[in-house]
Amino acid sequence: MGRLQTFDSTAVVQSARDVFWDLGYDGASLADLETATGVNRSSLYHAFGSKRGLFDAAVADYRDTVISPRLRGLQADGAGRRDLLAYFNELREAVATLPLDSPRRGCLLVNCATGLATHDEPAREVVEAYRTELAAALRNALANAGAIAQADRSRDTGSETSASTERTDERVRTLASLSMSAMLLARVNAAESDALLSTAADQVRVWFPAP
Repeated sequence: MGRLQTFDSTAVVQSARDVFWDLGYDGASLADLETATGVNRSSLYHAFGSKRGLFDAAVADYRDTVISPRLRGLQADGAGRRDLLAYFNELREAVATLPLDSPRRGCLLVNCATGLATHDEPAREVVEAYRTELAAALRNALANAGAIAQADRSRDTGSETSASTERTDERVRTLASLSMSAMLLARVNAAESDALLSTAADQVRVWFPAP
């Protein structure tokens, strides 16, 4: 007869997630994970197969509970200037309100990019998938905001020009870089992280002035 599982898997995964978020995959020891989850290592291995299996479950939870809600506004039909500003303001609030000793500072996946993903292909694919998803969400909102701005200019000038794909690509890279850099710096310099996010929001306002 198999061993009965007597713990809440979701609670265990989220407790482990915060350890990995704080210490990284390599830095998180089995003793750290046992302490945080309240589950001994043999039970963790039985449930998740390995430390890596627990990490993968933690990353999946992070994407579902942190990343997806943050990006939802940018991904929505009709997302635009307001949603871009809301995204960067939400990140600023997260950086500003978390205490310095919180394990949830910054971004688990950005942290992973400087650790495990540098020598592990599956982890690299997870980080790249996040970057791609972020870029696509930003592109959606930027394209919509640009279309609205172009329509306004056309009404004012009586001329019509197509939106520049190259310009949108540059803007996506600018905002994605500022976002990911800010999340990395959030762990060591909250003031500079806030400044980067403010710069991103200011750039959106420059590109798309308020009507």
